[in-house]
Amino acid sequence: MIYHGTRKQPVNPQEIEKYDVVITTYETVSSEYWSKNPNGDREVNHGLFSVKWRRIVLDEGHNIRNPTAKRSVAAMHLEAQSRWVLTGTPIVNTLKDLYSLVKFLRLTGGIERFELFHGAIARPVNQGDERGNWLLQLLMKSICLRRKKEMSFIDLRLPELSEYVHRINFLPHEKEKYDALEAEAKGTLDIYRAEQSSSGANAAKAYRHLLEILLRLRQMCNHWKLCGEGRISALTALLEKQKTVNLTPENKAALQQLLQLSIESQDDCPVCLDILKDPVITCCAHVFCHACIEQVIEHQHKCPLCRASIESTAQLVRPAKEIPDSGAAAPVDIKNGDENEATSSKIHALLSILRASRKQNKGNKTVVFSQWTSFLDIIQQHLDGEGFGYTRIDGTMPAARRDEAMERLEQDPGCEILLASLGVCSVGLSLVAANQVVLMDSWWAPAIEDQAIDRVHRLGQTKPTTVFRLVMEGSIEETVLRIQQDKRKLMMLAFAEKDGAAEAKRGRGNARGARLADIERLLGGAGG
Repeated sequence: MIYHGTRKQPVNPQEIEKYDVVITTYETVSSEYWSKNPNGDREVNHGLFSVKWRRIVLDEGHNIRNPTAKRSVAAMHLEAQSRWVLTGTPIVNTLKDLYSLVKFLRLTGGIERFELFHGAIARPVNQGDERGNWLLQLLMKSICLRRKKEMSFIDLRLPELSEYVHRINFLPHEKEKYDALEAEAKGTLDIYRAEQSSSGANAAKAYRHLLEILLRLRQMCNHWKLCGEGRISALTALLEKQKTVNLTPENKAALQQLLQLSIESQDDCPVCLDILKDPVITCCAHVFCHACIEQVIEHQHKCPLCRASIESTAQLVRPAKEIPDSGAAAPVDIKNGDENEATSSKIHALLSILRASRKQNKGNKTVVFSQWTSFLDIIQQHLDGEGFGYTRIDGTMPAARRDEAMERLEQDPGCEILLASLGVCSVGLSLVAANQVVLMDSWWAPAIEDQAIDRVHRLGQTKPTTVFRLVMEGSIEETVLRIQQDKRKLMMLAFAEKDGAAEAKRGRGNARGARLADIERLLGGAGG
């Protein structure tokens, strides 16, 4: 049975008895629990909660990593004889993620209480205490079955995977622009620190500005033309004069860009305190889960943060299909424009890799990943100029055109390259027709990049696979790699894997505090 909870009457035990397996969603479980128990203070015997299951399996179990979130609380109240969790990332950011899974599994002996879990395991690990490390590893050995494709006894017979970090120097004109942006970012960080203890509104404004500059720094590492003029600053200035903005095309694009910053920085929904699910932004520039703000609008028609009027869900703005590039200037015509303006250090490096691959003449095909479609546009112009055969997949394309692009990559010997949007192509596709991956930009959640690589290096791949990560020397991207490595090492520590020494000495507090710590590292390490 596939059960979405969309019918008028909830499922009942008699109906479930006809089936061996029931497949449902976290949203359905959460909705059924909280609709009958809005205060979360009593037992529920309704729908999925009216059955004692033989077994509950949470797929992508890190979805409940916030133990106080509504979906997590609901999942924990399902009754079952056995409870399983499947996840590639039991620890996404901190050991609090793991605690939520421990609580779901209903381990006993006190470890299900957060204060004991924190005191016995999380805090000692963060302080580099060997006893804390030992307890963490003992816990994971007791409850986990760990499988990775590189384990010798798994033997998927995959060809060799080689990964290289290709460090690149800025061109002089790029370095000048980057340094100016970096100085602005450090100044904004100082303002945010000063405002944290005084005005909430000013602190929020400084935080948004800081996130925008960090985005611009990352874009500058790809091509300076991606930065454009930016509309978020203008939007923020407008919001200072009035509580909300009209949904003109320009304001909507700026709101979408602001929403994307919240999504990328892994902000929590202020209503459910969980990571954003189906995120939307209001005309007063506050970000919520769509279901959460929809319920608020039904009851009071006001933003719960600033009390600005929200008459209906029609005033909510959803994310763009791709990371919005509304502030970016139009790409320069590489045939007529100044060479310094038309190209960038990264594009030079990419073209060198592609030329070398073509020279080998071994049928090599390459997937080029980027987070920004406007950067893919610029790359596309250069591929045309060099005579490369290519195709493309991004979020603006209907499914039929994506299928055509996949087929061309597989069937056309003259199609050497797939330009791919990281957000669309990092999951759910098989790209084994290619045997080379170029990651044009980095972000501090390494799982996204790992999943993108796994589109190519997976069952069905017959050739050795090569991955290039392009990183600008002395930039924010080098610090991003270090943050990624720290997150990987925390996982390795939990499983007592080689090189997983205590790397979690840095305390990470609440979610905003954790992100601020990462931002401080980004700006402290950039250029250092």
